[in-house]
Amino acid sequence: MPAAYFVVRAIVTDAGKRAAFDRWYETEHVPEAVKAFGVSKAWRFWSLDDPSLHQAMYRFDDEAGLAAMLKGDALTKLVADFDRDWPDVKRTRETLVLAQEFVE
Repeated sequence: MPAAYFVVRAIVTDAGKRAAFDRWYETEHVPEAVKAFGVSKAWRFWSLDDPSLHQAMYRFDDEAGLAAMLKGDALTKLVADFDRDWPDVKRTRETLVLAQEFVE
């Protein structure tokens, strides 16, 4: 079964808040999410084209694991924590399934 991914894109419009957001995501949010979701890999990115765009990606072993997380309480708690700490940061969520991995 192919891996599935949960992607969260956040727009941090206030440049003065980006360093604090980055620290919070690195030291609090990602470690909590990795543990709560039961995943072994996560990535974070800042866009080179748009410095306000932050993206986090969590890898699940398969679609079933991702679907179970989406229905569970872990996501609800993490969303509430995000909303409490970053109420002005807008975000979107996306789910993906791996179609191909090419390594040469």
